[in-house]
Amino acid sequence: MSGHSKWATIKHKKGAADARRGKVFAKLIKQVEVAARNGGGDPASNPTLRTMFQKARDNSVPLDTIERAVKRGTGELEGVNYEAITYEGYAPGGVAVMIEVLTDNRNRTGSEIRSLLSKNGGSLAEPGAVAWQFERKGVVQVNRKADEDELMMAGLEAGAEDLSDLSEAWELTCDPSDVTSLRGALEEAGFDVVESDATMKPKNTVPLTDPTDVKAVLRLLDLLDDHDDVQAVHSNVDIPDDVLEAVS
Repeated sequence: MSGHSKWATIKHKKGAADARRGKVFAKLIKQVEVAARNGGGDPASNPTLRTMFQKARDNSVPLDTIERAVKRGTGELEGVNYEAITYEGYAPGGVAVMIEVLTDNRNRTGSEIRSLLSKNGGSLAEPGAVAWQFERKGVVQVNRKADEDELMMAGLEAGAEDLSDLSEAWELTCDPSDVTSLRGALEEAGFDVVESDATMKPKNTVPLTDPTDVKAVLRLLDLLDDHDDVQAVHSNVDIPDDVLEAVS
């Protein structure tokens, strides 16, 4: 189990509960707008928009706010032209990091990401240096109360590749193109789906047990995640439950 997966879950819950909600909303709205600009405003024919639309709804973004973002993306309303960039780098302890951003100023964002990494024990890497350690996957999270065996059977029939225990929820992994169909099948089968998304999963993980290194990595991931232009942060860090709880 990836320690960063747990960290991301904690961050998500915190963000939904306090002042970070506004920042979470802003990032999700931006993702919806870009998805509509790149693939059109119809979720039925634009799988990326369909995924981002659902992700925004899962996080309680108002429907009219999402619809306005779609219209900005299609040009029906005036909007900002964002550029999607993925930065690759390293955190303390040799942990690989993938940072997905949407920006209207490549130079500013690149400089700020480089600074965050270098000031917190990390470094920016050349394109391709880190990407090979990750693969794009779809994920669907289901309420932890679901029966593991029943969920696994239903998931496999609907295209799931694997099932993981995130402590707070079950997470099924699938091909990114199967996210919507897998979610739909699980909901139809009566499972309580918490959220679904497309993400970057590490092929191998870097175990960290030293509290100092763990704190340094989590601090850097936290700072990156809080940057306004950063949409997602992925890492291959693996932190044991007891160590993560001790430093949280």
